Amino acid sequence: MTAPALAKKKVTSGAARPALLLAWYDRHRRKLPWRPPAGEWADPYRVWLSEIMLQQTGVKTVGPYFEKFLARWPGVDALGRASLDDVLRMWAGLGYYSRARNLHACAVAVLRDHGGIFPDTEEGLRSLPGIGPYTAAAIAAIAFGRRTMPVDGNIERVVSRLFAVEVSLPQAKPLIQQLAATLLGASENNSRAGDEESRAGDSAQALMDLGSSICTPKKPACALCPLNDDCVARLRGEQESYPRKAPKKSGALRRGAAFVVTRGDQLLVRSRPEKGLLGGMTEVPGSDWLAAQDDQSALQQAPALKGVARWHRKAGVITHVFTHFPLELAVYIASVPARARAPEGMRWVPVATLGDEALPNVMRKVIAHGLGK
Repeated sequence: MTAPALAKKKVTSGAARPALLLAWYDRHRRKLPWRPPAGEWADPYRVWLSEIMLQQTGVKTVGPYFEKFLARWPGVDALGRASLDDVLRMWAGLGYYSRARNLHACAVAVLRDHGGIFPDTEEGLRSLPGIGPYTAAAIAAIAFGRRTMPVDGNIERVVSRLFAVEVSLPQAKPLIQQLAATLLGASENNSRAGDEESRAGDSAQALMDLGSSICTPKKPACALCPLNDDCVARLRGEQESYPRKAPKKSGALRRGAAFVVTRGDQLLVRSRPEKGLLGGMTEVPGSDWLAAQDDQSALQQAPALKGVARWHRKAGVITHVFTHFPLELAVYIASVPARARAPEGMRWVPVATLGDEALPNVMRKVIAHGLGK
């Protein structure tokens, strides 16, 4: 094939990508709790709720939480009137708890400042708490038909392979954003919110579905991909080497102690500060989490309780990995008399009602270990 003919083939193929992608999506779109039937506009509340939950979390994990939230708070007005404590309790176990605080703050802002109606532009959405560039683009495209392309991890992978982007992440993000925008379907003139001819949201969701089901991190099913004819990574046989990634820097191991104290059928707990890691969540009292923490210094931070002559250390440690560091916790247990008072800032809660507390996963593991369950 001559060079001009090859160039023409590439241009034609590139121009056809959006239509090929949408045709594939129309046949293979995933059924998701927050996704309406084909041809119907998405509910902005559902799109927003799902996008916040899906940050750093998989679809299978999010599904039950989404349904639970929707049953409890069917609209943003109901969620905006809820208490933060209730939201944190419902969120418990989903992780990355700053999302729950931002979720509540955003619902309050939409109710208070926008009459319970989400803004329909990226700029308006980005003014809300907890909504960054990606989430604003996702809501604008999927719920309002705005011609914009949100880029999540699945889309990064598809685009980096399709165009063989050699720049490593995260530096490659601006380039991937530009290239992903070339895959938007519909005319460039269709930028009005609610324009029935715009399929920007479908284009974005098609790429998400493609990355999730076909263009997977390992062993992608290239033969089934609607864009495989001119995928540069596939032509090179280097699919799994994209996207290029800089080596991860893992934080230093931190250590600490957790104190599981019972008073009959009650457990001693406290709430973490509103700001910071696991903000506002429920925990058993514990020491600081430090890289240089040792058992003796951790024990010195045990809660002051009358009737505790000594702390018994449970065998083993609880391990947990946060985004920026791994953690090891030694678990100490003690029991106190029925009339023992909780130290200032702490409270007794029935073990039977711990499911109603906003316990992060690391504390669930600590309590289970401490109580021998």
